[in-house]
Amino acid sequence: MRAVRVSVCALDPITKAGMVDLLETRASVVVTEGRARAETDVVVAAFDRLSADAITALRAVAAELGKPIVLVTDRIEEGGLTAAVVCKVVAILPRSAMTDSRVADSVHAAASRAVDPPRDLLGRLAENAERLHREMLAPDGPAGAALSSREIDVLRLMADGFDTQEIATELAYSERTVKNVIYAVTDRLRLRNRSHAVAYAIREGVI
Repeated sequence: MRAVRVSVCALDPITKAGMVDLLETRASVVVTEGRARAETDVVVAAFDRLSADAITALRAVAAELGKPIVLVTDRIEEGGLTAAVVCKVVAILPRSAMTDSRVADSVHAAASRAVDPPRDLLGRLAENAERLHREMLAPDGPAGAALSSREIDVLRLMADGFDTQEIATELAYSERTVKNVIYAVTDRLRLRNRSHAVAYAIREGVI
């Protein structure tokens, strides 16, 4: 089976590099850059929130490539869902669930629908958006709710002094997956480093 060719769209280079690194762990996905972008099958767009700037970036990549888009974001602002449909977004994932397997599965599903987009796209994306809000931190909820169970497991082992290789062995993950989980936590919650992430988790009472 041919690997799905993916272009990454983001507003900042750190988020883009993190997503590229995550996608490259999957042999079934090839990240396209430069001139190779013309051969893109699916776009993965990663934003903290679907803001006006993010929508502008979505529209630009949709106009340039005209391919289905998998959107990874923590929040959709007013009017964002309609804009997402116009830009050919076919799936929405919360950044807290930004694992290599989940993104890759969405990429393959998007590629399979590239020729014949579903008629109920708006309704399905609305369901995606509702699930995103359930999975992410509620405005009045505990800050620890922003962490997934996988992230909590990794942070707990970090707090116990395990290094990356030991965490990977303990949880039966690859070292790259562990690094991606740590990156996702520190980037999403604006934490400085691993020690800061552990301190955050302890302070919020999740480990």
